Amino acid sequence: MKVIHEPTIYVVGRQMIDQSVVTQFLADHETAWVTDSEVGAELLAEVAGRICYMSFGTAQGRKTNRDYLDNIIESGDGSVIEHAVWDFIITGVSRSFTHELIRHRAGFGYSQLSQRYVDESTADFVEPDIIAEDPDLHAIWQEAVEASHRAYIALVERLTDKVNTHFRDLPRTDRRKMARQAARSVLPNATETKIFVSANARALRHFIELRGAPYADPEIRSVAVKMLGIMQREAPNIFHDFETYDLPDGTVGTRTPHHKV
Repeated sequence: MKVIHEPTIYVVGRQMIDQSVVTQFLADHETAWVTDSEVGAELLAEVAGRICYMSFGTAQGRKTNRDYLDNIIESGDGSVIEHAVWDFIITGVSRSFTHELIRHRAGFGYSQLSQRYVDESTADFVEPDIIAEDPDLHAIWQEAVEASHRAYIALVERLTDKVNTHFRDLPRTDRRKMARQAARSVLPNATETKIFVSANARALRHFIELRGAPYADPEIRSVAVKMLGIMQREAPNIFHDFETYDLPDGTVGTRTPHHKV
């Protein structure tokens, strides 16, 4: 059993633009398009925006991708950045965190580790910093987590014997699921989990703005801050208007002058 204090975010998928098809589209419609970004998500967002008004061509105003997307963000019309999508695996986070995360529905997709199928006898746990920094509080937390974990292991063992006796005709996978799904009821919200997340740029901006705010839960705020750092590297023209700043409790928050793009 490990105690975890930092989440990890893996970027496992990002979009690419098929330039040959875009070139064919432009030729078919007797127009041209010059831009300067090499980031697929940024290019797709610009193409989507220019489609709305067929504002391609070298004389069509804003020349750079940054200029174009800045106008989108400043106007608050963020629909075109919904076309830019990323995929992440987030680990080292608690069940408390994912209960908060999955409230973000529009623009997000989730696939989370299943406690019904996965054996949590080797589970790790996520400790809040405010508890970890105090030895007395840490001791109380550690005792509670270890007691819950021991109860889970004992329940799985006895429940396995029970279902094997009373439901012997069921497939082995179903019998294991029956034992684990009942035993998981004693596991705390601190149990570490893993979740696959897909999200578009507009949804990510909303998540980073809301969950990076001072009133957000510290664990989800730490993920929002990490996510901002990743997205400013992945697509700086879409996320450059965000900044991080120090909060009174010693943690870091996020903010942008462009709300609800």
